[in-house]
Amino acid sequence: MNNKKQHILSALLVVGIAAGLWWLLYSPVPASGEYDGFAQCLADKGFAMYGADWCPHCQNEKRALGDSFRLIPYIECPKDPQACVAQRVKGYPTWIVKDGRRFKGEMGLARLSEASGCSLRPSVTSTQL
Repeated sequence: MNNKKQHILSALLVVGIAAGLWWLLYSPVPASGEYDGFAQCLADKGFAMYGADWCPHCQNEKRALGDSFRLIPYIECPKDPQACVAQRVKGYPTWIVKDGRRFKGEMGLARLSEASGCSLRPSVTSTQL
C-alpha cells in the first residue's frame, strides 16, 4: 500500500512539473505594444524595476508586459551594481517609485495597476481602429 501511494505521489509531482514548464514556455505573450499605455503610465509615475536577466521572477514581469516593457525604466543590477547598492536592492525584482515606495518580489500586472493607479486596459493604436 505504501509503495502504491509513492507511485501516485510521484506521478502527481511529474504532472505538476510538466504543467508548470508548459505554462512557462507557452503562456500567451501580449501583442506588440499592447500595454504601452500602462507601461508609460508606470514610467510617468516614477516606477522603475531593478532586476537581473537570470531572475525567473524578473523574466515573468517582463513577459507579462511583452514589448511594452521597453517603456519601463529598468536597472540590470549585475551590470550596474552601484545603482542597486545605492537603492538598497536586496532581491529581484524590486520596484522602486520616485515617491519612496518599494515593492519587493514579483508583482504581476494587477498588483502594479493597483499600486500605481494606472489602467490595465490595452493600448489601442490607430492601426487597430
